[in-house]
Amino acid sequence: MTEKNSLDPELVKKIHFVGIGGISMSGLAEILLNRGYEVSGSDIKASSISDRLISKGVKFYLGHSGDNIENPDLVVYTAAVKKDNPELVKAQELGIKTIERSVLLGQIMKQYPYSINVSGTHGKTTTTSMITMIMLEADLDPTVHIGGHLNAIGGNTKIGGNKYFIAEACEYVESFLKFYPFMGVILNIEADHLDYFKGIDHIKESFTKFARLIPKEGYLIACVDDNNTRDILDKIDCNIVTFGINSKDAMWQAKDIHFNNEGLGSYTLYCSNKEIAKIDLGVTGMHNIGNSLAAAAACYTAGCSIESIIRGLKNFTGTHRRFELKGLSNDIKVIDDYAHHPSEIVATLNAAKNVPHNKLWCVFQPHTYTRTKALLNDFSKSFNDADYVIVSDIYAAREPDNGEINSLMLSDKINEVSPKAKYIKGFEDIANYLHEKASPGDIIITMGAGDIYRVGEIFLTGG
Repeated sequence: MTEKNSLDPELVKKIHFVGIGGISMSGLAEILLNRGYEVSGSDIKASSISDRLISKGVKFYLGHSGDNIENPDLVVYTAAVKKDNPELVKAQELGIKTIERSVLLGQIMKQYPYSINVSGTHGKTTTTSMITMIMLEADLDPTVHIGGHLNAIGGNTKIGGNKYFIAEACEYVESFLKFYPFMGVILNIEADHLDYFKGIDHIKESFTKFARLIPKEGYLIACVDDNNTRDILDKIDCNIVTFGINSKDAMWQAKDIHFNNEGLGSYTLYCSNKEIAKIDLGVTGMHNIGNSLAAAAACYTAGCSIESIIRGLKNFTGTHRRFELKGLSNDIKVIDDYAHHPSEIVATLNAAKNVPHNKLWCVFQPHTYTRTKALLNDFSKSFNDADYVIVSDIYAAREPDNGEINSLMLSDKINEVSPKAKYIKGFEDIANYLHEKASPGDIIITMGAGDIYRVGEIFLTGG
C-alpha cells in the first residue's frame, strides 16, 4: 500500500490510534469516524477527550498493550511514541501499516481543494480559531482541526463541508512538510524546538520548504513585521499577501490601535492603504492585533466578506489556555495562558498591562529542559512587565533530566535582571504562598505549556 492511498476505503476500514487522547490525534480520529471508518485507540490515561470519543463510538483502551491491536488495517502514532511501544511492535509483527500523525493529517487535507495551514512559532491556535470564526460567519462550513479548545465548535475539531480545511501547521520535527496547503500563513519565525533544529537558519529553511508546498496559484499570507519571515519571501513562488502593524509596505495594516478598560483591542483595518473597516476584538494584547490581521487577510483572500470578518473577530473571545479567565477569589483575578517561549511571555504580560490591576503575579512553569537551557538568557529578560515571578519545576514533556538546567537556575537568572523571582517547587505550596502574599485587585497569571493551570485551580478552590 503506498502512502497516498493509506485511507483508501476499499483497503482500510479499521484504524487504531496509539495515543488517541492527544488534542490532535483525537480530532483526526473524530474526522475519520465521521467518514465511516471503525476507530479504536489507546492512551495512558482517560480524560474528557477519551470520554467524548467513547460517546461517539470509539473503542478506547486504557494503557498501551500489544493486545490492543485487534487486526486494524492501519495504525496511527505520534512523534512522541517510541519505537518500542508494544502496540507499534505488535503492528509491525503482524505486517500492519503504520503512519505518523502528521502524515495522516496531510492525507486528510489533501482531499480538500482549499486547505488553509497556519504556521509560526507563536499564535497558531489563536489565528486558526479566528479564521474559523470568520468562515463560520461567512457560512463557508469549513472542516476544522485546531490545537486547542474553541467553544464555538465545541472542542478542537469541526466536521464541515468538503471544500475548506483549516488546520495548524506545526514546525516541530518538520511535520508541516507532510501537508498540502493551498493557502499558508506564516505568523513569525523564531528560535524554538532546539532539541530538533540546529539553529535559526535551519528553522528558516524549514519554513521556506513549507511555503514552497503552496501551488503557484495558491497564497502565502506573511507577516513582514517579522524579519525572518521577510527574509524568505523572495524564495517563494506563489501569490504573496503581506500583513503587519509596523511595516508601511504591508498590504494589510492595523492603524489607530486602542485598548478599552477590559484590555480588548480595536483598530482601523487597511488594505493597500485603503480604509476597509473598524475592527473590535474580543481578546487582549498587541500580539492578537497581529493575529487578527493575519486572519482578516487570509479570509478576505479566500472570499469572505468584510462584514463576516468584522463579526467573526468580534465574536472570538479566545480558546482555552490562551489568556483564559479562570475565576476570581477575594477580588484577585486568575488567568491562565499557554505561553512557554520568551516572545510569548512578553506578549502575554504586555497584554495583561492593559487590564486594570494593582500587582501582576506570573507563575511560570518552564517547558522542556532543552528550551529552558537554550533560551535561558531570553527567558530571564521576558518578565519585565510582571511585578512578581514564581518559577515552578520544569515540565519535562518528552525529555529526560540530564541535570544541566533547573528552575532555580532560571529564577536566579531572572533576579540578575530584576529581583522579583522566587522558585517554589510544589503547586500546593505556590497556591498557599499566593494566598499569603497576593492582595485584592491583583492579577495572577499561570503560564506554561504543561499542567501549571492546576495552581490557579488550587488557589481558586482555597487549597
